[in-house]
Amino acid sequence: MKKSFFRKVGFGLSLNEQVNGDPLEWAQQQMDSIPSFSWKGDIPSEKDMRKKHRDRIYYDRKVLRKKYKNDKVKYRAEKQKLRIQTGQLFFENNELAIRHNEAIKGNSPVFERFWHFWGNHFAISEKDMLPEYATGPYQRETIRPNMIKTFEDMVKDATISWAMINHLDNSQSVGPQSKWGMKSRETINENHARELLELHTVSPSIGYSQEDVIQMTYVMTGWQSKWTKSKLETGDIWFNYEHHQPNEKKILGKIYKAQGKHELFSVIKDLVNKEECKKFIATKLCRHFITDNPSEEMIKPVIEAWNKSGGYLPAIHKAVIKSAYENADMCKKFQQPETWILQISRMFGLGWVPRSNLMKYDFKKRPSDYQEQISENLRELGHLPYRPKQPNGWSDFEEDWISPELIIRRLIMASKISNYGLSRDSEVIKMIVENNFDNPNEIFDLISNIDQNDHRNKFALICNAPAMLKA
Repeated sequence: MKKSFFRKVGFGLSLNEQVNGDPLEWAQQQMDSIPSFSWKGDIPSEKDMRKKHRDRIYYDRKVLRKKYKNDKVKYRAEKQKLRIQTGQLFFENNELAIRHNEAIKGNSPVFERFWHFWGNHFAISEKDMLPEYATGPYQRETIRPNMIKTFEDMVKDATISWAMINHLDNSQSVGPQSKWGMKSRETINENHARELLELHTVSPSIGYSQEDVIQMTYVMTGWQSKWTKSKLETGDIWFNYEHHQPNEKKILGKIYKAQGKHELFSVIKDLVNKEECKKFIATKLCRHFITDNPSEEMIKPVIEAWNKSGGYLPAIHKAVIKSAYENADMCKKFQQPETWILQISRMFGLGWVPRSNLMKYDFKKRPSDYQEQISENLRELGHLPYRPKQPNGWSDFEEDWISPELIIRRLIMASKISNYGLSRDSEVIKMIVENNFDNPNEIFDLISNIDQNDHRNKFALICNAPAMLKA
């Protein structure tokens, strides 16, 4: 039995978790529907978070900066109070608790792994307080529902989401020949158009030019967030015809007639059906789940599933899972820190996620150490999922995670979380290892010279065994 498969596409098996029948079928059937969140705590909506975001920015800009412009000490103190009152220090922690609860306690761990992948593919980088307020809700309400639709649907919704429009400054992009552009002399911002081509769909392999980027930018002018009454860019996304570049556009050799807001959807339809896009996405999926350098034999079935289903994501996901299963014995994938810690927590039943009742927040004081537990631990590991430094998200390559410093951080973290409810029963630990590894004796040999009662160091070594770091 390919036991590593359960970590390759999921988070491993807990002590009481059994897979009856075919592991491949167990994994694939999880992709047909969107599992409900089992988190019992607060799950705020994206719109609610935008309101909190607005209140935080507005009060700072319009009240505090004016009132305390000559008193920096008082300003900093009042700004800290504002952060607490608007949940700036809390909401990211809450989102991580929701995300990790599903990975560790949910019944569809394979679905959750793919959700993590797509959230990173359509990454929102660390800027403008987006991780604090927007990224988690965006991944819950935009990325997750589209996982049972087509890739085209997902690209459309991610492209015109509030988080992505603001992350890539598309609200500031104005067609120079638009009604507003002719009057104001404002002009285009290429960020969003470039990332749509480079990172989200066809990739540079298609050979697009700078002129293609400019034309794509023209297509995307007008898509922006509404300014609220408080003069902040936290309103809903709309299409502003007065900012849109008129006339036809030419992208990758094709002429697109002037159709206003519909131009973007026409271009996206063509982009996602390019062979370069299919290969780029299929390769990324296989790289994430199978190996850093997937072969053509691994990628080909994923593209075939794409073509046969018209880009239907459940079919694509199932093809990736099948390729991962078939290659589980031959290829091992180094696990990113977040995935690694979630696998450990699920397998060993650790209390990594705070109980939902203890995540209740009164907006009167800084979140407790318990409420900040996940984010602080992930920060120590160097991998906060909602805070990638670049628009291309967190790296999937082993070389970016295997430095001595990052490995030492994992050793320290494993020792630390041994206090999170780890069983001290050697027989229980033995059963967990045997449940998740094809060659458990390799791990038992690794800890054979450790004192039987030294549970912390034994656990740290198990967590950092080569077989645990790779799946």
